[in-house]
Amino acid sequence: MTRILVVGSGASGVHFAITALERGFEVALIDTGYQRPVAPEPTASFDGLKTTLPDPVEYFLGPTDEGVVYPATKPSYYGHPPSKAYVFKIPERFATRSVGMAPLFSFARGGLAEAWTAGSYEFNRDDLASFPISAAALTEGYREVARRIGITGQPDDLERFIPRDAEYLPPLPLDRHSALLMERYRARRDSINAKLGFFLGRSRVATLSQPHQGRPACDQLGRCLWGCPTDAIYSPAVTLRECFRFPAFSYHPGWLATHFEYDADHRVTGLAATSVDGGDQRGFTADRFVLTAGALASSKLVLDSIFRRTGTIERLPGLMDNRQIHLPFLLPAMIGQPLERAAYQFHHLAFGLEEPNPDEYIHGQITTLRAASVHPIVQSLPLDYLGALGVFRAVRPALGLANVNLHDRRRPGSFLTIKALDDGRTELVAEYQDDPAEAGQIERAVRRTGGALKRLGAIIPPGMTRVLPKGASVHYAGTLPMAGSATPLGATPEGRSWDWPNLYFGDGATFPFLPAKNLTFTLMANAVRIARAMAE
Repeated sequence: MTRILVVGSGASGVHFAITALERGFEVALIDTGYQRPVAPEPTASFDGLKTTLPDPVEYFLGPTDEGVVYPATKPSYYGHPPSKAYVFKIPERFATRSVGMAPLFSFARGGLAEAWTAGSYEFNRDDLASFPISAAALTEGYREVARRIGITGQPDDLERFIPRDAEYLPPLPLDRHSALLMERYRARRDSINAKLGFFLGRSRVATLSQPHQGRPACDQLGRCLWGCPTDAIYSPAVTLRECFRFPAFSYHPGWLATHFEYDADHRVTGLAATSVDGGDQRGFTADRFVLTAGALASSKLVLDSIFRRTGTIERLPGLMDNRQIHLPFLLPAMIGQPLERAAYQFHHLAFGLEEPNPDEYIHGQITTLRAASVHPIVQSLPLDYLGALGVFRAVRPALGLANVNLHDRRRPGSFLTIKALDDGRTELVAEYQDDPAEAGQIERAVRRTGGALKRLGAIIPPGMTRVLPKGASVHYAGTLPMAGSATPLGATPEGRSWDWPNLYFGDGATFPFLPAKNLTFTLMANAVRIARAMAE
C-alpha cells in the first residue's frame, strides 16, 4: 500500500486526505493542531449566553479585553473574538516578519477555515484562464466537496459569474434587512445592471439550511462569529473526523514541520518536525509527501528544505492576496425595526461587478451586523460616546456592511523568502508590493458599489469606508505556481513538484492567478482533483 504523508489539516489537507483514503492509500497527517475550545451552552442563543454564562464579558471580550477592536489601531469593523484565538496561535519556533502586508497564519486543527465566513464560490473559465487546467477539470471536485460539506445556493443573477455545477442545498431564510435589499434590487434590476454592471444574488455558503451528512441545520442562534456550536457552519475539522473512519489513516498532532530531506535524485526521503511542547525532533517517512499547510507555511517548508540541503536562500515571487474594502451603509427603512440577533450572522447576499476584462470581476458580500461586536462602529461615529451609543441603538437594525474583494496577479516585487537566525532557525519574510493600478480599481469599486447601494435606498456614511491592509483576506496564493511546462519551484497541473518527483503541493501556493472570489471552495475541489490524479 502506498504511504502518503500530508502536512496540515486545513481545507486542502483534509479533502486531499479523505480522497486518497477512499482510493486505497495509507495516509498519515502531521499537524500542529491547536484545538477549538468546547463551545459553552451549545443550545443557547447569542442573547442567552449573556444571561447564562457566569462571566459573559470575559467570553465575549476576553480576560484582558483582547476582543475589543479599537478604530485607531485596526481598520476592520469587526475582529476575531477571543474564542477564535486558537486559530491564530503561532508556535514559538515559527518566526516571520512582513513588509507591505500583515499576513495571518493558522496552526489550528482545521486551519484558517476555522475562522472563515463560509463563502463558497466556484471559479469559472475566466477565473481559470491563467491556470494550466480547464474549468471542467474542477467540476467533479466541486461536486464531491459540495456532497461532503453541504453548500447552499440558488439560481440567480450571479450565475453569469459563478457556476453552479455542484448540487446545492436550498438557501437559508433571509433576514428582513437582506430581504428588503433583494426586493428593491428585483424592482430596479435592469437599470442597476445596465448602468453599474452590478448584479445581486444569494451568497453560496457552506452553512446548512437542512440536516446533511449527520450535521444539523443552522438553528439561527446568532453565534456565528464566536464559532458555530453545532457545526452547521462547515469546518475542515468535520472532514478530519471522517478520516478516522479509515483504518489506513493516522493523525499526528503537536508537531511543527520544519523541512523535508531529499537525496541526490531529488526524491524526498523524509519530513523533519519539532514537537510543539518539548522541542523534540522526529522524522516522518512515506512514499509520497503532500504540502497543504497553506500557501505561506508550505512555501516556507520548501525554502527551508533547500537552505538546509544547499545553504542557498531562494526567493519565491508571485505572492498574492485579495484586497478587501469594507463599505458600511444604512438602510433607513429598517430604522426602528426589531433587531434580529437570533439569526444567521454572516452574509446572506453576494454581488458581482462586471469588468471589461472578465478575470478582473469584482466580488462582494453583504453582512448585516446583528450580533457582532459593535464598539468600533460606535466609536467611529462623529459624536461623543453616549450620543454615538444612543444613535447606534436606534439605527442598528438598518446597518449593513459590503465587503468588496479585488483580484490579484503575480508580480516579482511580491515574494516570500527566508532569513537565517542566530539560533539555527529561519524567519519567513513576506514582502508585498502594491499594483500601481490598484488605487484606481479601489476607487471604481467603491464608487460603483456605493452607487448600487444608493439605488437600493441605502445611505453611505462619509468617511467610514475602510481599505484593509494586504493580508486581511487570508486568501494567499501564487508562490509555487502550477504550469504546463517545467518551472523551477513550481508544480505540474496535477500538483506534483517539478523539482522533487514524489512531492506534491495541494494548497493555494499553486494558483497562478487569484480571482476576487473567496477561494476556499476551489482549494478543496483542487485537492480532490490532485488526489484523484495521484490514484490514476
